[in-house]
Amino acid sequence: MILLQVNQLTKYYGAELILSNIKIEVQSKDRIALVGRNGAGKSTLLKIISGQMSYDGGEIIKPKNLDIGYLAQDTGLESSLSIWEEMLTAFKHFKIQEKKLRELEMKMGDPEYLNDSLKHEKLLKEYDDLQVKFKDEGGYQYEADIRTVLHGLSFGDFDYETLIGTLSGGQKTRLALAKLLLTKPGLLILDEPTNHLDIETLSWLEQYLQGYPGALLIVSHDRYFLDKVVTQVYELSRTNCRRFVGNYSKFLLESAALYEQELKQYEKQQLEIAKIKDFVQRNIARASTTKRAQSRRKQLERIKIIERPSGDEKSASFSFEIEKQSGNDVLMVDNISVTYSDSSSDSSEKPILKDVSFLLQRGESVALVGPNGIGKSTLLKAITKKLPLAGGTITYGSNVSIGYYDQQQANLTSNKTVLYELWDENPMMPEKDIRTILGNFLFSGDDVLKIVSSLSGGEKARLALAKLMIQKSNVLILDEPTNHLDLDSKEILENALIDYPGTILFVSHDRYFINRLATRVIELSNEGLQSFLGDYDYYVNKKNEQKELEELSTIEKSSHMDVKTNSKLAGTSKQRYELDKEQKRKERQRQRRIEEIELQIEELELKIAENEELLCDPDVYQNYERSTELTSANQKHHEKLEELMDEWESLQQ
Repeated sequence: MILLQVNQLTKYYGAELILSNIKIEVQSKDRIALVGRNGAGKSTLLKIISGQMSYDGGEIIKPKNLDIGYLAQDTGLESSLSIWEEMLTAFKHFKIQEKKLRELEMKMGDPEYLNDSLKHEKLLKEYDDLQVKFKDEGGYQYEADIRTVLHGLSFGDFDYETLIGTLSGGQKTRLALAKLLLTKPGLLILDEPTNHLDIETLSWLEQYLQGYPGALLIVSHDRYFLDKVVTQVYELSRTNCRRFVGNYSKFLLESAALYEQELKQYEKQQLEIAKIKDFVQRNIARASTTKRAQSRRKQLERIKIIERPSGDEKSASFSFEIEKQSGNDVLMVDNISVTYSDSSSDSSEKPILKDVSFLLQRGESVALVGPNGIGKSTLLKAITKKLPLAGGTITYGSNVSIGYYDQQQANLTSNKTVLYELWDENPMMPEKDIRTILGNFLFSGDDVLKIVSSLSGGEKARLALAKLMIQKSNVLILDEPTNHLDLDSKEILENALIDYPGTILFVSHDRYFINRLATRVIELSNEGLQSFLGDYDYYVNKKNEQKELEELSTIEKSSHMDVKTNSKLAGTSKQRYELDKEQKRKERQRQRRIEEIELQIEELELKIAENEELLCDPDVYQNYERSTELTSANQKHHEKLEELMDEWESLQQ
């Protein structure tokens, strides 16, 4: 069932065209991602679809009864009510139905209805119908739904009588998301819903949205999140929109293949046009060839010009270098404690960090993870001497020079221009070199004269990275470096950090970023600090294994307690657990193999398509050796594809 259609939609900001001829179709239970660079118009399009903004051309077709829920970026819930009272407002219709049910129950005992069989029968039918409707719509479980959503969005430990006005901005944003999820609109539109969420909360939100009963339209720069949730991708680029089927990873593969194909067609046509123009220019003035030249000119006029594909938009380009290598031991954190100094606080106040110890060695890329508020950013500030230590020591290795990226961009001067933000800290560099560096970070022309305070979040992030690059430090301390960056900029940052010859310690909630960059994961929790060698996926697997071992330990303790009274039952419980553990391990292996096969299938299909396209080229199919080589390669690809499909089908059963 089609919920919404966007046809030929156009939007201008003044004279500037933002969106043109946009076409989108949303069906019930669709999971759609809207992707594109910062400034491409994604948020604008979401606001138009949700009715928050007008448009200049085209149409939006939707049923009158379609309920659209929209959450803008960093939308905080402003209310004078408590958390619980505000969540209850999402279920006003149930309160009305409950009141009506109580009124009908009162009437059932009224002699006026008891003594009149027709009235009484009619009353009972009305009551039964309303009760069934109340039950089917979830009237008996909405309080449980509220608790589930609040717990999933990290409010499980909160007193639900807490007034919303006393909460932080990030907490208010999560509450706005919670209330919207509880209303369950037919079309749920989310603009960067993963902001302010820690990894555990992100995982819960992914699972919740996978089972969401309505349609989803999402803008997000979290690639791991998009891969888990969406099944379609619409790409906004140069005011236009294009649709791809599949998750974000599949979109990247198909988009790259499509770009290569379109670029070949464009270049082939440009070569053909150049040849015709050259022929016309050389022969138009000669009497013997004028007619042929005029014919070629008409042929040129009839050619439908192919536009250059849009995949070659300018990207940021940078790399991180170091002036001098550090020693092997870069950083030793020994039993440190940190607390913020506050004259109004009690001297016995519990530190934000307590007894934290770890060693950072040269060449490592360490991800620091943990729930929001656990002290990850505080630890980075202590290491970079932005905060004093309440106890313990931090020992820095030889030749260590630290470059720090602050997620709040507090190191940027708001009243300076972009140019002088870099130049004042590097006065010996020529202006030309400063402008070249800024150009690599997409600040060109008059952009370098913008005041820092007027920049967008993405522009400030790029400027902060430019300052970091110039320092040439051999240790990078990064606090949420991917915040505010679009997907393209994230990938460029990842590649620059992967090639970086120094040492990295970073905090990030971007699991895809952690997977690509981390050689070790340090988890900070209320129980202390724990280190895991490997990337994010390895860390998750080890955590699951630890959880299973804890469950086994609990069973064994229970077994020892009951061994005298029921040893047989204890042994059975342990055997059952071992069997369940083995089944879980096999299921994880099966899922990993399915993902590997799907990726191999996509790669083979792309290779087959590329070869078939080449075989359609006269220059190729007239070349016997080349065409035979491509045909043979495709035959092997098809055989391998068939094997993979058979294995995939057997694993799905």
